[in-house]
Amino acid sequence: MKLPKNFNIKGNKSCVLVAPLDWGLGHATRCIPIIEELIKLNYTVLIAASKFTEALLKNEFPQLTFLPIDGYNITYSKTKVGLWIKLITQLPKIARCIKKEKKWLQQIIEQYNIELIISDNRPGLYSKQIKSIYLTHQLTIKANFSFIERHLQKLHYKFINKFTECWVPDYEGENNLAGDLSHPKIEPTIPVKYINPLTRFIRKEMPVIYDAAIILSGPEPQRTIFENIILAQLKNTTKNIILVRGLPQHKSILNCSQPNVVICNFLATDELNRVMLQSSLIISRSGYSTIMDLEVLEKKAVLVPTPGQTEQEYLAKLLEKKEHFIFINQHEFNLQKIL
Repeated sequence: MKLPKNFNIKGNKSCVLVAPLDWGLGHATRCIPIIEELIKLNYTVLIAASKFTEALLKNEFPQLTFLPIDGYNITYSKTKVGLWIKLITQLPKIARCIKKEKKWLQQIIEQYNIELIISDNRPGLYSKQIKSIYLTHQLTIKANFSFIERHLQKLHYKFINKFTECWVPDYEGENNLAGDLSHPKIEPTIPVKYINPLTRFIRKEMPVIYDAAIILSGPEPQRTIFENIILAQLKNTTKNIILVRGLPQHKSILNCSQPNVVICNFLATDELNRVMLQSSLIISRSGYSTIMDLEVLEKKAVLVPTPGQTEQEYLAKLLEKKEHFIFINQHEFNLQKIL
C-alpha cells in the first residue's frame, strides 16, 4: 500500500504508535500492511496490543516493540436475538476502556516521544499534542432501526472528530466494498481519506489442492458455535478441507482422524496466503478485513455472518447482490450442499 499524501511528519525515524482494536483478529491483520509501509519509510514503529492481538502481530513483527494495553474483551451471546442485549450490557465496560486508554496514551507519548498515533477503531487513542489518525470502515454503524443508526453514528462521530483525520480502507467511488458503512450521507467534520482496501495478502498463481478452506474468526461464543457446526459436518465429507480455527494463542491441537481434513489453530500471513490461494473455495465470516483479503485474492467465497452482527449481515447481503460472494445464514449452513 501507499500511505496518503502529506502523511510525512518529520521524516525518517519519527516514532509512530499503531493500535488495533481487539474485537476480532481483523483489526490487527489490516494494520499489517500499514506497519510494513511505515517500516519501509524508516519510521520507528511501536505497537499497542492486548494479549489477543499481540499473539498475532508479534509473529509478523518480532523485531518491533510491543506496548501492553487492555483489550475491550467483548463477548457475544449464544443467540442472535440476545446479541444487542449482550452488547448494551457491556457499554459501561467499553466506556471505562476508552477513558483508560486515553489516560494510558498520554503517559506513553511522553515516555517514548511518540509523534503520531494510528488508532484502528480505538476511540480513546487521540491526543491534542500529536497528529492522531482514526482508521475505520464504519462511518455508518448498522442497526435494526434507522433512528438507532443515527444515534450510533452521532456518538461515533463525537469521538472521530477529536482526531486529526480519518482513514477509510475502501475505494472512494461507487465501486466500493462496504457500501453505506464507508460512504455515509454525512461525513465527520475532520478530513476523511479513502486509502483503498487494506490486505496483508498477495495474489499469485498456485495449484489448487483443497476443495475448501474454512477460516474461523470473531468473538466467543459464536466462533466456537460455528466451529462445532463445521466439525460435525466435516465427518460426512470426502472432500479435501483445511480448517483454520483463528486461535493464535492456543497450543493444544484439535485431533482429526480424517486424512482428507487438515485442522490448524492459526496460520501466519505467508502460510494463510498460500492456503487460500490453494483452495477452490473460501468459507468464512463476512468481517470487513476478510472481505478485503478475498477481494485482492479474487477467490470464490461463501460468507456466513456472525448471527445478530448487523455489520456482517449487511456486508454479506450487499456483496451477494453485487455478485461478489454467496451469503448463507449460520443456522442454514450445510457443508455438503455448499461443496
